[in-house]
Amino acid sequence: MTVGLEQSNLFKPITIGKNTLDQRVAFAPTTRFRAADDHTPSDLMLQYYSDRAQAPGSLLITEATFISPRAGLYPNIPGIWNEKHVQGWKKITDAVHAKGSYMACQFWFLGRVGSPELLKKHGLDLISPSALYESEESKKAAEAAGNPVRALTEKEIKGIIYEDYKNAAINAMEAGFDYVEIHSAHGYMLDQFLQPATNQRTDNYGGSIEKRARIVLEIIDLLSDTIGAEKLAIRLSPWAKFQGMKAEQDTVHPITTFSYVVNELQKRANNGKQLAYLSLVEPRVQGNLDVNTSDIVGSNDFIKKLWKGAILQSGNYTYDSPEFKLLKADVNGDNRTMIGFSRYFTSNPDLIDRLKKGLELTPYVRSLFYATNNYGYNTFANYGKELQFDPKKEEKRRPVSLI
Repeated sequence: MTVGLEQSNLFKPITIGKNTLDQRVAFAPTTRFRAADDHTPSDLMLQYYSDRAQAPGSLLITEATFISPRAGLYPNIPGIWNEKHVQGWKKITDAVHAKGSYMACQFWFLGRVGSPELLKKHGLDLISPSALYESEESKKAAEAAGNPVRALTEKEIKGIIYEDYKNAAINAMEAGFDYVEIHSAHGYMLDQFLQPATNQRTDNYGGSIEKRARIVLEIIDLLSDTIGAEKLAIRLSPWAKFQGMKAEQDTVHPITTFSYVVNELQKRANNGKQLAYLSLVEPRVQGNLDVNTSDIVGSNDFIKKLWKGAILQSGNYTYDSPEFKLLKADVNGDNRTMIGFSRYFTSNPDLIDRLKKGLELTPYVRSLFYATNNYGYNTFANYGKELQFDPKKEEKRRPVSLI
């Protein structure tokens, strides 16, 4: 046992939108493949999120959630596009609220890194800002599925914004979510639009920075009017080279692109449409992997100079535990920063209490992250407790729809 973080800003209240959180630890999104086969939230997910809401006044952000069928598809990922999904999520948000905590739904659109096979099965195309593949392997997979990537038309882009995103936002409110977080990071669809490595369009949604950022800002403006800016957030990863993004290798430097986006968000805040928070992925992490210290490029400090509102920073804040020097520096450096944890929240359902008291963290098991059973999901205990279960039985326990 070491000295905990109770005296740091991490355990001071913070106002996010219209809610006041009791601490500044957030459960960052973790893709975990435990939804039912029809993308409805499952019994396994209900326990998972409920257990991680045990410290009152916490913020939990869902795993990335599909806003429509054409936004995917990966198997056993939750959706938020139909009534069954809404009712399933409502059981989870009710459980989280019963523990005094709050929940955001992260909206996901895969774009060119979707599953060509599953999309084909549902009569859907593999779509992207431009007809460019992430890799030679993804090209082969798409061609083998008979579903080559193609560029979206402007009419389709409008449909995605004004139909898919709007429907999902309305559904999220009906499902009881406190916030919606727009996933615009890690080489998925909106990030593909932002970055010239993946956007070679010459119409209203490509070319200049203003045009590349148009889809993101249109979504922000629409959803600000639909559910309220104070319930809306966005996630950005300016330095990530995950899934074929080239970051600093592009002719347009990421600071230029992302400064424009953040400036536009701040302009809206100045005019009374302040987002709940801005979620930033630190350059120490690329998607689901850590970056070697010698290979880390860039800093998000430029965004913190431009954005005046609340910030959620995520990305390997446990590498120097139990000292947590970097975490302390970031959370104590101002009065508006939250720190996101994901992998260690998987293996420590009581992570907030452990950080507060300086208790040892249970190591996570990466090989169990993306299974579709309960083993390695709801089989981690609070500190000092021991769960009784049969590993073989839990390995066979598949997710069951809540509805």
